Amino acid sequence: MFGKSLGRPIWTGSEDDVETKAVTETNMQVEPEQGHGVVQIVDSHEENDLSRSLSQRHIQMIALAGAIGTGLFLSLGGALQTGGPLGALLGYALIGLVVCAVQFALGEVSALFPVTGSFVRHAELLVDPALGFAIGWNVVYGTYLSVPSEISAAVVLIEFWTDKYAALWITLFIIVTFLVGIIVVRAYGEVEFFFATLKILLVAGIIIMGLVIDLGGVPGQQRIGFRYWNNPGPFVEYLASGSWGSFLGFWAVMNNAVYSFAGVESLSVAAAETKNPRQNIPKACKRVFARVSIMYILSVLIVGILVPSNDPSLDDNSGTAAQSPFVTAATRAGISVVPSIINAVVLTSAWSAANQSLLAGTRILYGLAIKKQAPKIFLRTTKWGIPFVCVILQTLVATLAYMGLSNGALTVFYWLLDLTACGTLISWSAILFNHIRLHQALKKQGISSQELPWSNWWTPYSSRVALVACIMFLLTSGFSVFVEGNWDTATFISSYLDIPIVIIAYVSWKLFKKTKILSLGDIPIQNALKEMREKPEERIPPTRGWQRLNILWG
Repeated sequence: MFGKSLGRPIWTGSEDDVETKAVTETNMQVEPEQGHGVVQIVDSHEENDLSRSLSQRHIQMIALAGAIGTGLFLSLGGALQTGGPLGALLGYALIGLVVCAVQFALGEVSALFPVTGSFVRHAELLVDPALGFAIGWNVVYGTYLSVPSEISAAVVLIEFWTDKYAALWITLFIIVTFLVGIIVVRAYGEVEFFFATLKILLVAGIIIMGLVIDLGGVPGQQRIGFRYWNNPGPFVEYLASGSWGSFLGFWAVMNNAVYSFAGVESLSVAAAETKNPRQNIPKACKRVFARVSIMYILSVLIVGILVPSNDPSLDDNSGTAAQSPFVTAATRAGISVVPSIINAVVLTSAWSAANQSLLAGTRILYGLAIKKQAPKIFLRTTKWGIPFVCVILQTLVATLAYMGLSNGALTVFYWLLDLTACGTLISWSAILFNHIRLHQALKKQGISSQELPWSNWWTPYSSRVALVACIMFLLTSGFSVFVEGNWDTATFISSYLDIPIVIIAYVSWKLFKKTKILSLGDIPIQNALKEMREKPEERIPPTRGWQRLNILWG
């Protein structure tokens, strides 16, 4: 009955309990919420038109592929130069904690509401349809423009070897990206699985290489140890002198580190195309956070002990492997083959990021169309479950990559891209706020959090702390422009313009559709629980034997 405990054991958060709670017996009857009738959580379009072809292996590796992008390989040098080895390490570690809160919040809400569009649709169910509209179109705009941006980055990486046939390379990338997006979603999952494996192997390889170099394992090279933490020092003074300058360097690293982790939030955008989402998405959220955080923190540590923060090579802004601090470390140690290897894998990273943006953008647009916040033509799917109109629009937008062939057009293109540069923090804030609203509604309706498919006792607190952190990062992301003599219009726009854009979109849709913020008592938690019981998932067998050694997706 409404508001009463169903008498389950105390929830401990183990993976076996995730599976047990997701496949709860169907003989329990639940009354709909007071205040409105039955709300269908998973739409009939999602049930009938999409194909559940993505397994736990796919969604974990898709998220890993998106999070381990060009930022890890090319941007760590900037973090080292700005914050110093210890400042960079602390900055990435603290952002890793925020990512932990975001991932667990996303997992808990997605397990209850496994819908296409993820946190965008969650905002409509938990807060206000107008917020879903504003966040959704902001993400669609950002992800759609990310595809030509990543294709342009891929062409720059190719220039590491040759600067010929740029238009041809752009055309090939657009065609291949379209083909990956238009064929069955499982094929997309396999492509991203392959790319993620490549990147993980490269990260593991460069960490091992770094340890060998640091410990003096390269012939003719002395042991380095932590000498660069003493000279030039663990912190770098940024925009000011003394302790304040060191703090500003650390804070700048945190603001930049946010965008290195961007992509982890897209893990559940294809929940309606995922097998057993109420079991697989929570597992993936936990494991992806742990793996990404460990790889980033270890990489930052290795870079900090191998390259001094004042090394002139860190000024390189070519966008190729020459910019990577790992290449700098290898070059200093006399290892000549590393630059080409890193450039090749970073090239796959750029294309992989384009593929992930395509998946996120098309599925969120499809989710908006389901709720009549986008034209219904975007609901059209192929017989194998691909929203092909969304993919075609994405491909047309990808042709903006040709603007990179003209300096003037390229400037315009980057201005368009900068409009949503802070979209990652806005998305993370939405995820955390959705989760806070969910737990407030549970308390209001007298429902125990133990009745959720997946819950953790500490997440209501971590979401609040992480939301405050995200808002602080959002408001201070462009702090450097306010320092005297350091004004830069492009930096200011990329740091702040997206905030009023989202607010205007929210207010406009609210006035146009006269939407209301949902009262906590009207949030359809009981309907979601009822759907979960009426349509139980097949229980996933526990990992046994040699499978336990699988540290990537097992």
